Amino acid sequence: MIRNFRKVSLLLCLGMVSTGIAYAVPSEKVSAANVVLQGQPCKGVVKDSRGETVIGASVVVKGTTNGTITDIDGNFTLPNVARGTTLQISFVGYQTQEVVWNGTPLNITLKDDNQLLDEVVVVGFGTQKKVNLTGSVSTMNSEELTARPVTTVAQAMQGMVAGMNFSYSNGGRLDSNLNFDIHGTGTIGDGSNASPLVLIDGAEGDLNAINPADIENISVLKDASASSIYGSRAAFGVVLVTTKKGKAGKTSVSYNNNFRFTRSINLPDVADSYTYARYFNLMRANGGLGPQFSDEQLDKFKRYMEGDPTVATADPDPQNPNNWWWIGNTNTDWYDVLYGDTSFQQEHNISASGGSEKIQYYLSANYLSQEGIIAINPDQMKRYTVTSKITAQLFPWLKATYNVKYIRKDFSTPSALDDSSNGTLYYNTAKRWPMEPEYNPDGSMASNTLTVPLAYGGDKDRQTDYVYQQLQLVATPIENWNIYGELNYNTTDEFQHTEWFKLPRTHVDGSTSWHTNRPTNYVAEYGSRNNYFNANLYSDYSFTLNDAHNFKVMAGFQAELNKYRYLWSRKDDLITENVPNIATATGEDYVDAQLTHWATAGFFGRLNYDYKGRYLFEANIRYDGTSRFDRNQRWNWFPSFSAGWNLAQEAFWEPLLDYVNVFKLKGSWGELGNQNTKDLYPYILRMPFTANGGSWLINGLKPNTSSYPGLGTSLLGWETMQSWNIGFELAMFRNRLTLGFDWFNRKTKDMVGPAPELPATLGTTPPKMNNAEMVSKGFDLEVSWRDRIGDFSYGARFILSDARQKILDYPNVDGSLSNWRVGQYMNEIWGLETLGIAKSQEEMDAYLANLPNGGVTWGNNWSAGDVMYVDRNGDGKISEGATESDPGDLYVIGNSTPRFNFGLDLNAEWKGFDVRIFLQGTAKRDYWIGGNMYFGASGGTWNSSCFVPHLDFFTTGNEVTNEDGYFPENLDAFFPRPLEDSGKNTHTQTRYSSNASYLRFKNLQVGYTLPQAWTSKVGISRCRLFVSGENLFTITGLPDGFDPENLNNSGKNYPLSRNISFGLNVNF
Repeated sequence: MIRNFRKVSLLLCLGMVSTGIAYAVPSEKVSAANVVLQGQPCKGVVKDSRGETVIGASVVVKGTTNGTITDIDGNFTLPNVARGTTLQISFVGYQTQEVVWNGTPLNITLKDDNQLLDEVVVVGFGTQKKVNLTGSVSTMNSEELTARPVTTVAQAMQGMVAGMNFSYSNGGRLDSNLNFDIHGTGTIGDGSNASPLVLIDGAEGDLNAINPADIENISVLKDASASSIYGSRAAFGVVLVTTKKGKAGKTSVSYNNNFRFTRSINLPDVADSYTYARYFNLMRANGGLGPQFSDEQLDKFKRYMEGDPTVATADPDPQNPNNWWWIGNTNTDWYDVLYGDTSFQQEHNISASGGSEKIQYYLSANYLSQEGIIAINPDQMKRYTVTSKITAQLFPWLKATYNVKYIRKDFSTPSALDDSSNGTLYYNTAKRWPMEPEYNPDGSMASNTLTVPLAYGGDKDRQTDYVYQQLQLVATPIENWNIYGELNYNTTDEFQHTEWFKLPRTHVDGSTSWHTNRPTNYVAEYGSRNNYFNANLYSDYSFTLNDAHNFKVMAGFQAELNKYRYLWSRKDDLITENVPNIATATGEDYVDAQLTHWATAGFFGRLNYDYKGRYLFEANIRYDGTSRFDRNQRWNWFPSFSAGWNLAQEAFWEPLLDYVNVFKLKGSWGELGNQNTKDLYPYILRMPFTANGGSWLINGLKPNTSSYPGLGTSLLGWETMQSWNIGFELAMFRNRLTLGFDWFNRKTKDMVGPAPELPATLGTTPPKMNNAEMVSKGFDLEVSWRDRIGDFSYGARFILSDARQKILDYPNVDGSLSNWRVGQYMNEIWGLETLGIAKSQEEMDAYLANLPNGGVTWGNNWSAGDVMYVDRNGDGKISEGATESDPGDLYVIGNSTPRFNFGLDLNAEWKGFDVRIFLQGTAKRDYWIGGNMYFGASGGTWNSSCFVPHLDFFTTGNEVTNEDGYFPENLDAFFPRPLEDSGKNTHTQTRYSSNASYLRFKNLQVGYTLPQAWTSKVGISRCRLFVSGENLFTITGLPDGFDPENLNNSGKNYPLSRNISFGLNVNF
């Protein structure tokens, strides 16, 4: 029965190609002629190592499309085969065989594929077999990292690693990097950081700077047992990046390129100027104010939209006839003006590798050129990368590897996109009126617009150079004993040049002047250098006792030193903007500088043990010291333990091996310290000093100033992270189906929290203390399937993860809602419950009558169209409290933490064609947006907006300024009536809380690999052409115009983009 079931399962799950060794022997049992003439059928049977026939195995003449699959009895017949032809026989879960057919029937036996058992994973200071891992580790290989034409490693990893969460820090700007964490936020951020440690070939580096094509594999160490070997720098996970290296053999050359066209997505749909003006007039009328736009203006707006050539883009200003009036007559969609451009990007990679048994090399170069989607003076970014890795066998017992990477990033943007007010352009775009013209009637650029600062306001240029150098020596005095010595030296140099120019304006008579909102100009220069030095010395030794007990021990020492300095200078009043240099400025100057450093040292050790791959155990210990704490707090011990049991290695499991070949239970516990305080010297008393910081002149100069320092503390010490994980791993149907699950509990103790409350008479700021605690709980799930049916192979990979953080301890005696509280989940949204919108004055009066103790404690003139809130605490009034014990009518209405993040990767291949579909998203997330982007009427006349969705507002159809019924009756509207003073209706509440969950069609890619019979004639071993689309569409519960991955600042950010790209991959 089991045998028959196995046949059925194999028939349903036909194989995918893998590599390895098998053998074939002539068979007397196969009926066929002993002498086969050229071009006659080749027959045979395919069995496994147990003698059972293999159904659906692929049998192909090597280098051709002439192939077939075995039938239900394992037999095959391949027509038109010449004697001496090489055949390839493959099936998922077995090693591929190549045999030469000599004319006799074949009896082919496939051996089991132990690829999963033999797969090696990079871990801290070494490697381990994946099947023996007891910690929580996820991996990505080079094929997965380069499967999509993206520019950074973080973009390639998003949605591919369970438990790794990504977010945009500054929208889709070219210099915006994806932020990421592992298993959620690690601290409350009140004096410390909790970023994962990124190591590139063992040295700290920038994940967003390195070229993805240079990477061999990435290991993400997620729990304490996996990352504890790195000590205090790895409390919240480690990302280990291993770059490619050369292999012995003939030189292999690879060239890849892609060309991308990008366009912004999820932009708001702005109402036309006539409707916009009517909306604003109604908003003001509802507040008892006069109209903003006259009937004459409304008529011009309407006529301009109808194409009347007699209506100019702008008229002279009634108050100053020689100025063009900034309130024009046009119908300008400012989002389209600014972000409606299609930009072009290109990337080229070339690499070469090869060598002899003594010396191997890998060389690569990368060029990336990107243009932003800003239509006027677009931002630009270029990246140049050169990599070299050389490995030499100096002696039979000594190997050396020298690795150097040079990366340059040149970024240029209009200074208006990067000003000190943190994105004024994005805020202004949301409230810019459509009747404002882009150009004056004479063709000059209108002065009071968003475009003039972009076109004339100057640029900000930033150049960043990264140099990563590593020398590694590996000595092997005796078999299985290795001694490693590593020296890493990284430098990061950054230079910035900022121009802030005056803005021109053109007058009606053709004359020009400077705009009054920029009375001066200036130029600023910035330079910084970061030096990072790291030395590692460690040794490992492995041995086996009685062919059953496998041991590996490792011990070592690590030291780090980081030095950083910067110098900034600015000078006002340029003599000429044609030479923007500090030397050509004559006005006031400003200078700032800083010099910092920190150092760590650590001793570490690890023990690995397994009994026949069945019972697994690992122990780590780390003794760490850091310069950031006082001498008495400087050093600490950090242990971790993990264990596993692979049931599939037990004798009683043998009958099930055909169905479940790996079934591993695992668990871990560990403790790590976090030394990443924001203050590098919290125990040192430092007196603030400002050169020329005085407000008065003494002898014609501003004096230097100083102030009393805040208190230092010798008590501040390590944040301690304790975590434990439990999970299991499954591999089924000869590794077709793999599944991994981890549940984690990570507790951060002694978090840096607020300073203790001391009397104001102290006269200075008390220091922060270790007085808070938080826990993060959640799970990771990874499922993958791969299979092959004849020439068709396919695969699927699904990941799902969740993490929530809860405050366990925090010194909030009063329970203030504006501060952290015990029992609070991070990112809670407190708000009111919405009863609805009053459809009549009678309904509103009845509602207020039920609130006898004060009504609604904010706002006045409550009327039809206003929001009615629920009196949750029943005290006869609507109020918002300030403490947890007295919250008024506030309660938790949602949480903005992204929950249940997922990714689904689907791929298929058939006769050279390949297709990939990648979906990614978040299954649960609440979000409060608010402001003019959401409500439209918010912030008064000068800060409100009117997008098409905002037009679903309450109206009776006969309000003042709406007597003609332009806005028809809408008593069941979504939004309340628009008001000049809109605050009373826009308090945080359930009705207008958004569902920010989403499903994004992240990537669709179609490729074709040319037949090798064609390409080999011109010396090409492989040539693939592809076309790809990124961010094709999104399904979300958010209102139109909002992007679920770009919600910072209420969506007022640089937009994300949709990319359409094409390119080729060539190997020589």
